[in-house]
Amino acid sequence: MKRIAIVEDEVAIRENYTDVLVKHGYSVQGYDNRPDALTAFQERLPDLAIIDIGLQDEIDGGFSLCQSLRAMSSTVPIIFLTARDSDFDTVCGLRMGADDYLTKDISLPHLIARIAALFRRSEVMASPTEQESLIERGSLTIDQNRMQVFWKHQPIELTVTEFWMIYALAKRPGHVKSRDDLMQAAQVVVDDSTITSHVKRIRKKFIQCDNEFDCIHTVYGMGYRWGV
Repeated sequence: MKRIAIVEDEVAIRENYTDVLVKHGYSVQGYDNRPDALTAFQERLPDLAIIDIGLQDEIDGGFSLCQSLRAMSSTVPIIFLTARDSDFDTVCGLRMGADDYLTKDISLPHLIARIAALFRRSEVMASPTEQESLIERGSLTIDQNRMQVFWKHQPIELTVTEFWMIYALAKRPGHVKSRDDLMQAAQVVVDDSTITSHVKRIRKKFIQCDNEFDCIHTVYGMGYRWGV
């Protein structure tokens, strides 16, 4: 049974999501503040975390919790579920390492579908297919089986979403991948600006390793490609 952690300080909202998820066969642990959730994560990681941004007296407590959880694991799926819908908050959430950013007006069936999509990706990680498992493109090495990416032999810490985007781009260098293509590769359904934020964050991670990195090219009006 998959374990989902819900970090939400409004009791009614937390209990509502918990009831729905339990009915769909998930084990759910709820927390109303960052310290308690962090302590629980340190003892045992959840299979997926749903986090609100404002937690009790911490206006951005969810952002801090996301950073801490991402430091513990680069692969645990993280969803922000919040009433804050500004582009600034969305970009911040993704830069913190979240895999998805949803607002609380999302329908429950849509939320369940997004959770299921993230778990399907985790299963792909645990049970790799018979497709090519190792890709080498110059200084880039991708190990699909272990979901690891290296640049000049240095590991690049990517989220699950970021990994599949890089995999899709590098698998066919020079070929343009539209934002829809990247969404399909990562098994997420988000708007164009969210895909753009993911790509910017991926670039930043490579540049932190090598400030001369310039292999992800923007093809305006079309999408992105891995430079040959």
